[in-house]
Amino acid sequence: MNLARILAHAAAKHPGRPAISRGSKVVHTYSALAHRVARLAAVLREKFRLAPGDRVALAMTNSPPYLELLFGIWHAGLAAVPINAKLHQREFAYILENSGAKVCFVSPDLADTIAPLPREIATLERVIVAGDADYEELLAPRPAACADVNGDDLVWLFYTSGTTGRPKGAMLSHRNLKAMSDNYLEDVDAITERDCIIHAAPMSHGSGLYGLPHVLAGANNVIPESGGFEVEETLGLIARWPGATFFFAPTMVKRLIHSPAFAGANTSNLKTIVYGGAPMYLEDCLEALEKLGPKLVQIYGQGESPMTIAGLSRDEHMNSSHPRYHERLASVGRARQGVEVRVVNANDEPLPPGEVGEIVVRGEVVMKGYWQNPQATSDALRGGWLHTGDMGAFDADGFLTLKDRSRDLIISGGSNIYPREVEEAILHHPGVLEVSVVGRPHADWGEEVVAFVVAKPGANVTAEDLDAVCLQHIARFKRPKDYFFLEALPKNNYGKVLKTELRAQLLTG
Repeated sequence: MNLARILAHAAAKHPGRPAISRGSKVVHTYSALAHRVARLAAVLREKFRLAPGDRVALAMTNSPPYLELLFGIWHAGLAAVPINAKLHQREFAYILENSGAKVCFVSPDLADTIAPLPREIATLERVIVAGDADYEELLAPRPAACADVNGDDLVWLFYTSGTTGRPKGAMLSHRNLKAMSDNYLEDVDAITERDCIIHAAPMSHGSGLYGLPHVLAGANNVIPESGGFEVEETLGLIARWPGATFFFAPTMVKRLIHSPAFAGANTSNLKTIVYGGAPMYLEDCLEALEKLGPKLVQIYGQGESPMTIAGLSRDEHMNSSHPRYHERLASVGRARQGVEVRVVNANDEPLPPGEVGEIVVRGEVVMKGYWQNPQATSDALRGGWLHTGDMGAFDADGFLTLKDRSRDLIISGGSNIYPREVEEAILHHPGVLEVSVVGRPHADWGEEVVAFVVAKPGANVTAEDLDAVCLQHIARFKRPKDYFFLEALPKNNYGKVLKTELRAQLLTG
């Protein structure tokens, strides 16, 4: 059940179709990509002497070699360790050492950062710059056969963001990622060989994972020349490639539709924007639907259940005649096919619709556990269910609304306050671009609510204005006691707001 076989299948069915493109030009057809992958696998197994199950790290910005290396690693029966390209050298070192990766492929921009690390990490034998002349010379003259593996063998070792300590490596198997890919085609979007995914978001995370169902369908994987998300470049790629799909964080959707370049752009080739990884606030979603039309699909998942817990379909985004339309848009949709989702109390007992508890999930897509961390595995997978740490509630129709991460819940004077509810209220102010709400320690109340606000360019927003908006939409005790106005909110590489940094600012300020 080697996941690499989906590439061999696509190459047999669509040999001449574009598999990888950079900017406006095709780099590899499916036939050529499959041949290169088999030659890379031969190098990994025969020249580097890597054994089944060994880990190979990818510390790379988006580039054509990323996808061929990913499949080359799998073709050889090895496991990939994708690493966020924006980490600090110490963070790279921790993941490389913890994973026991023997080889690390890097993009040229990271060569100087990672090249010294084999001197201090005993298990790291080689650092190789992907895509340069030496890399091309690595390709073995003879291709290797695709390795036989068990469906439960490790294929993708994904390190969590580590916002509450050292990152943990979520162990995903061939079966996990095949289930994720099949679910995409069943639940998220249909794909044909004439479509493409444009990797403007990091391939080390969601965009890279969504490359898999596109390979399964024989579609094109397009890498921007910049390697990332630049609005004007993105619009140009949409005009160039038909059937274009993106995986975006909500902040990327906002940047796209607010750009002056968007107004005059030809977006007729835009097929789908799948968004997730952070909340899409109701006001932002309504604006995106007005400007983009029926292009949005929302997914909710975690690295531990990759991209697959719940989803809000394209049709549900457009069903504005439903009496609870706005409530549904503010939800993350219904449980995806192939997974069971519950909301439970502190004793892991299921709660009825309307009651808030922790979201738990089980199914073939859920990870095997955390790498070399049996205690964290036991805690996260107790009772056979992945405990997400997210708080939420179902409605009577099965739509799941996230309240917040359990660690983000604010308890003030014994009352639970969910930051997202306060953030949604503040976003009713037309001058607010972004907002993040956190709790601040308080001697009498335990915590009090504070808001960090980014105003739209040229807008005049005051604390008094925001107080008035809050009092129109939420109970008085939930409104922030302080507002801090920032130029931008701190975010990680995937567009998630770093509330830990905001809390730290409160303690040091």
